[in-house]
Formats: sequence, structure tokens, C-alpha cells
Amino acid sequence: MLGGLVLIASAAQQPDGPRLAARFNQLTPTSEWREMPSVKLAFSTHHPQGMTVVGDRFFLSAVEVIDRARGAGRGHLIEAGFTGTLRRRLVLGEGPAYHPGGIDFDGERIWVAVAEYRPDSRSIVYTVDPDTLEAHRSFAFADHLGVLARVPGTRMLVGASWGSRRLYRWTLNGEGDAPDDPTQPETAANGSFYIDYQDAQTLPGTSLILFGGLNTYRRPQPATGTFALGGLELLDARDWSIRRQLPVERWSAGGRVMTQNPFCVRLVGERLLLHFIPDDQPSTLCTFEVK
Repeated sequence: MLGGLVLIASAAQQPDGPRLAARFNQLTPTSEWREMPSVKLAFSTHHPQGMTVVGDRFFLSAVEVIDRARGAGRGHLIEAGFTGTLRRRLVLGEGPAYHPGGIDFDGERIWVAVAEYRPDSRSIVYTVDPDTLEAHRSFAFADHLGVLARVPGTRMLVGASWGSRRLYRWTLNGEGDAPDDPTQPETAANGSFYIDYQDAQTLPGTSLILFGGLNTYRRPQPATGTFALGGLELLDARDWSIRRQLPVERWSAGGRVMTQNPFCVRLVGERLLLHFIPDDQPSTLCTFEVK
């Protein structure tokens, strides 16, 4: 049993989850960040939102705003290589629900919520087959879901509202593609305030979710303006407990904190790599090896 939920078999049960958690739990604000060569993305990214890795490629969610006041835009799910080349592109959303958020891959499906571009609105949750790029409308929900995380090996689907002040947890059906009752998730107030979650990555073989995000703070008088603080946060989906918090003191050439929106973490051999896409188009894939 895991938080009252029965563990089920999943193709996503991979050994990297516990190793990733162990490596992340060793990081501190004084850990060494070695910047790797950045990669310019040779395609339109509009406003990037979330990313997830599938094999040797990654998927990026992005919002294209046509007229925000009229609720006009397009949600994109983009498949790309780590060399910055475009492979395929899928448009998601319905009417004013065109804003995709942070995404996650559970070993079989990519989970994407597409919402209206305002808080306290509504969302449509899709699952996407990464091989065929076929999208399935899973369910609708009466709130803006800014990020989704599907915990592999369980029936837990976790979401966060706009600004991540509300956390949701659904129990999926036996097929694992939709909740038994989408309207009645378990709900909790987010007890962490220094960042708002923008993207997420589950760690297979654990109940842990790694969230990335930022918050903007106003400078005290007599100084003027604001500054953005970014960070990564490890949360246990069983009880909402925060296991680790790591500030991210790295900024893009455009001045945005690295955890502005999309991120992902990988183990390549024994190397811990952190990937970020903080800037709108022209966007750059920024990579750090962290020791």
C-alpha cells in the first residue's frame, strides 16, 4: 500500500528514480554547477511551459497567445531532440482553454493539462502517446491546473492550481488513463510558499515529485522593482511533505531565472544533468552538470 493506494505494475518502474532522489538529496546551495554548452532551439517555442524526457528526446509544452483578452490561442506539445531539432508538433486545447502547463511522463503516456489563461478557471487533461503523438481527452476539471505529475507504479495523479496554492490528488482507474471521479480529488493547501510550481518530474520507483518554479518579490524601500527567486523542491505525493528545497541561483542570458518554466533532471551514467528552457522564442536549452 502507498498512501492508501495499491501499487500496480508499470512500464515506468525504472531504477533511476531512487538514484535521482538520492543524488538530489545530496545537493546544497554550495554544490558545484558546471554549465554545459547551450543549444538553440531551431523552431518556434512561443512561451515554453513544461518539459519531459522520453528516451533520447524531450517533449515541450508551450502556449501561443493570439488574443488573450478574447481567449484566443493555441496549446502546443512539441517533440524535439537534444540537438535542438524539431521532430513533431501537436496542437492541444479547446476554445479558450489553450494554455498547457507543466507536463510529466509516466513511462507510457505524457500527461498535459490545458487551461484557460487565468486563475480559477477550467482545464482539460490529455494523455498523449509519445510514439504516435495521439492525444486522448482524459477528463475536465473546474480549476486552472498549472502542472501535472503522474506517479508511476501507483494510481496517483497530482496537480497544482495556478500559483500552486492548491494541490490535488486523483485516484486513477484500473486502466490508469482517467480518475474514477474527476470532480472529487483529495485537496490540500500548499504549505510551501517561497516558489510557485511551474513544472514537475516524478521519480519512478518512489512516491516523490520534483517541482520547479519561482516567485517574484518586491524590493524593500527605498529600492525599486522586483526580483525573481527560483528553486527546486522535492515533495512526497503520499502526504504532501516537503523532503528537500534547493534554491537555483542561475539566470539565462535574457535575465530570467532558470526555473522560470520548463526543467528536467537526468542521470547520464553517474552525471547529474539539469536542463532548463527559461526564455521565450528564440529559446535556448540550458544544461548544467551538478556535483
